[in-house]
Amino acid sequence: MQDQVNEKAVALCIKGGKITGRLLAKAMRAFLQQARASPKTKPGRVSMKSLTREGASLSHIEINDPGVKQFDRIARKYNVRYYPQIDRSKNPPRHIIFFKAKDADALTAAFGEYSKITLREKERKPSVIASLEKFIEAAKSIAAPVRNRSKGGHEL
Repeated sequence: MQDQVNEKAVALCIKGGKITGRLLAKAMRAFLQQARASPKTKPGRVSMKSLTREGASLSHIEINDPGVKQFDRIARKYNVRYYPQIDRSKNPPRHIIFFKAKDADALTAAFGEYSKITLREKERKPSVIASLEKFIEAAKSIAAPVRNRSKGGHEL
């Protein structure tokens, strides 16, 4: 019995000078209306079961880039629920993203932003550390080796 009571407990905070039964009942009604009206679905990555449970038809898009984590942030921004799936039967593996057909416009906008980000990353300048390593290797091949004085050689 105690477990059932704990599962259905709700915290309600009311500011007021004198709290009556009517005021408490009115606050509970407002809370319940808000709880019923608010959607319980969250945007972003979800399971295939929860996508199919809601009854809307599913669509899918195939992407070549495996960076689904970047897409997740953008999908949450556009309030899109999706399910990523990897088809490993092909070489290289295909990445398929399933979503609801009613979210097509939002998903188009999300994919537009995602493609801009991935193109920017490909066009970035090479890192400074990588270019320094190339110059270090080139300098090592140009410089003469250091000779030891004890053998009668010269130091540079």
